[in-house]
Amino acid sequence: MSAQTWNDRRIEVIIGALLRTGVILAATVVLLGAVVYLARHGSEIPNYAVFHREPDNLTSATAIVHGALGMSGRAIIQLGLLLLIATPVARVLFSAIAFALERDYLYVFITLIVLGILLYSLFESSG
Repeated sequence: MSAQTWNDRRIEVIIGALLRTGVILAATVVLLGAVVYLARHGSEIPNYAVFHREPDNLTSATAIVHGALGMSGRAIIQLGLLLLIATPVARVLFSAIAFALERDYLYVFITLIVLGILLYSLFESSG
C-alpha cells in the first residue's frame, strides 16, 4: 500500500474501527467469563468478612491465558480486561506506524515516546 493512500480520514476510520473492535472484543470476553463463572460459582455465598487477595494464577499474562484456555471464569474475565488495556496501546502503536507511512517523523518520535511511557507504566506497576 503506498503512502498516498494513507490520508488522515482513512487513518481516523481505521483507528475508530480498532478501538471499537477492541472494546467489543474485550466486553464479549468478559461477558463469556461472567457466564462461565456464574455457571460454576453462582450459587456460592461470598464471605465479605474475609479479604482474599487475587490468586497467583491471575497475576501474570501467561497464567491468565493458560487459565482462560482451561475455561476458568475468573481467568477469562481477566483476559477480557487485558484486552481492554491492550486496546489503547494498539491504537498508539498503529498511530506510530501510520505516521511512519506518512513520513511524519516528528509525530512518529512523539508517538513512540507515548508508547514507551504506556508500556513502562504497565510493566512497572505489574512488577
